[in-house]
Amino acid sequence: MSEFGILSLVPPLLAIGLAIITRKAVLSLFLGIWSGAVLYAGGPSPLDDPVGWGRGVAADGFGIFTTFDWIVDGIMADDGFYVQILIFTLLLGAGVSMIWNLGGSYAVRDWALERIETQRGATFAAWLLGLVMFFDDYANTAIVGSTIKDVSDELHVSREKLSYVVDSTAAPVATLAISSWIAFQLGEIRDAYDELGLAEEPEEMEIFLQSIPYNMYAILAIVMVLIIVVTGRDYGEMLTAEHRSRSTGKVTRDDAQPMQDVEGDLGDPHAENPRLASFFTPVVVLAVVTLGTALWTGFPAEPLTSFLDRPGDTVYTAFIKANYASALVYGSFAMVASGFVLGKVYGIMDAGESTDATIDGFGLMLTAVSILVLAWGIGTAVTALDTGGFVANVIGDSLPAEVLPVVVLGAAAFIAFSTGTAWGTMGILTPIAIPVAWSMTGDHTMVSAVVGMIFSGAIFGDHSSPISDTSVLSATFTGADLIDHVRTQIPYALTVGLVSALLMTVWGFTRITPFVLLPIGVVLLTGLVYGLSEFDARRKGVEPIAANGSEYAGDPVTPGSESDVSVDGGSQTE
Repeated sequence: MSEFGILSLVPPLLAIGLAIITRKAVLSLFLGIWSGAVLYAGGPSPLDDPVGWGRGVAADGFGIFTTFDWIVDGIMADDGFYVQILIFTLLLGAGVSMIWNLGGSYAVRDWALERIETQRGATFAAWLLGLVMFFDDYANTAIVGSTIKDVSDELHVSREKLSYVVDSTAAPVATLAISSWIAFQLGEIRDAYDELGLAEEPEEMEIFLQSIPYNMYAILAIVMVLIIVVTGRDYGEMLTAEHRSRSTGKVTRDDAQPMQDVEGDLGDPHAENPRLASFFTPVVVLAVVTLGTALWTGFPAEPLTSFLDRPGDTVYTAFIKANYASALVYGSFAMVASGFVLGKVYGIMDAGESTDATIDGFGLMLTAVSILVLAWGIGTAVTALDTGGFVANVIGDSLPAEVLPVVVLGAAAFIAFSTGTAWGTMGILTPIAIPVAWSMTGDHTMVSAVVGMIFSGAIFGDHSSPISDTSVLSATFTGADLIDHVRTQIPYALTVGLVSALLMTVWGFTRITPFVLLPIGVVLLTGLVYGLSEFDARRKGVEPIAANGSEYAGDPVTPGSESDVSVDGGSQTE
């Protein structure tokens, strides 16, 4: 157990609490890191030896030296993985800038508005596109957010709502399909089984496939978005945000601090005649180059010979060993390069103007990069204080086997919420939970259920945390205020998390197949959405469906009608 005990929780909880209260993410994260540095410099027993503890803190410049060491260490962690993510993020900003200056955003907005006439259509398009972009959650948020944002703004969908849709169809989808997430977790499963030293070990892919129906939070989070989109019902702060957006046309609140404002930062596009190719070509290049180079980096030294001999094994090996971080860098660079080519071919921008657009795009991402760097610094702090070890040991190993999956779900959610890293959570819990599950039951099915719960809890905590990288990027590419995004998403994440916990508790005691429990979960979520939206609407004195309030431009809609807001603020009966 962590020698700092419960004090190891101070840095992440302080950062999260301050972020939610003050809405100042950068300041809150820095103070969280600093508080951990002060604790670390003084040692684990400030009350036992206050004089010695104070000397230790003073010698460390009152924690400032360690604070900046941790920030640097956070960037350099995992053999440069985070450095690659920073480069990827900056290049994505450059890609967004290219698309904007080439007129691609205007072209896709105009094209989509001819086909999408309602908020429901816009949010459904975001949900559907989120399912398609399954290979990486970072690329998912960038592509879906950039594609739909202008359309949803025209239709008066709040940025908070769009950010929720994007966030909840990024990581959940990535844990259910071939993606960078799966490659990481397969390695963790294999390492955990190797430690067990069983005479006959199952293939890690077999355990993963068996875990999919137990990954209930991911599955139900995707379904929850669809329920919210189709019914048009909201509750919590999302209901307030949607009423504001649809009654006043303000897609963000007055005092919001959007993570980016493309139009405000970049000005008018260079293109006089926007073309769809200016949008879709860079996006397709990003996806194709990322997937292609990911597989290429994982292929063996002699890929052609290996592929001809064992094609299935070769592709599987390439998928497992692929360097996804490098692939994202290559893909985003190719995206920017395609912008240079399009600018030249269409006579929109010369090389100098394209270079300026690239640099302007870097500027779009400075807030996101700052928060990511500090969030990784918090990760270094909790590693130094062994926060994950403290939480994992609190679980204990004397629990009834029936409640083990739910306890793993809760532990994973808390670690991910506190640290802001789902991958870090999987890295902490997988080598602990799999041996515990096997020692308690000797059952590979229980191991699969626990693996599913690690996935679920990691995403659940990630969705609820203001220091999560996916929360940061979802808010960035939808132009939302980060804390507004988190505050509006938490009620939905909690709803799905509680239903998932209930279903897995039932499974633990009854072993009813998850293929029966999941449809029950969908029914429960639908009922909760209707019930909570009605309750919250009565409490606030508004309609549970925001479009049934007073419309943008002041045209009232008959309460109880099934109307939706159109582009010009009028109503359209569906």
